[in-house]
Amino acid sequence: MNVAESTRRVTVVIPCRNEAGALPGVLTAIPAAYEVIVVDNGSTDTTATVARAHGAQVVTETRPGYGSAVQAGVDASTTELIAVLDGDGSMDPAEFPRLVAALAPEVTMVAGRRRPVPGAWPWHARLGNWVLASWLRRRYGLVVHDLAAMRVLRRAELVDLGPLHPRSGYPLALLARAASAGWGVVERDVTYRPRTHGVSKVSGSVLGTIRAARDFWSVR
Repeated sequence: MNVAESTRRVTVVIPCRNEAGALPGVLTAIPAAYEVIVVDNGSTDTTATVARAHGAQVVTETRPGYGSAVQAGVDASTTELIAVLDGDGSMDPAEFPRLVAALAPEVTMVAGRRRPVPGAWPWHARLGNWVLASWLRRRYGLVVHDLAAMRVLRRAELVDLGPLHPRSGYPLALLARAASAGWGVVERDVTYRPRTHGVSKVSGSVLGTIRAARDFWSVR
């Protein structure tokens, strides 16, 4: 990382619901210079306590949904750049500096393209992701292959997009709105591994994936 990259202020927003088991590993892997906001979205475990114990700012969002949680973290942040990461340990925060380095005047967002290790990505979730990424390429000409569960982007431009989907449709709505706004979006490979604790609310079951798909297809 060069000097210019290392001085750019970054806030990592981590939307969470019941991720107390995975959070310690996630938070200790985040680069020390980054600020961290954990958004507690209706947890019934010690997610908020664990986050505070590891130095993160905790924001409580009572409206259920991934999109609502991400938005609450963005609203609470003040840095030039926003990085978004799931709190389940499936992606490595140590890869963020490489994504930050790819931002440029013509690049507003760097999207992580998940490269799964064996067993990390159930077939039904992977198929759904492929279908939706294909739709983005056809409809918007946006050359992406993943819905970017891990991403880095400039906060000002994100705020300018206005409200996005409050639930699981948020990543798709973000990419669709970004394409309409003329953003430069590039992908960089990121490692995708099995979550370290618990079961995914989306890909952990076919029903969860179907519910997420319903949210995705409400995006137009």
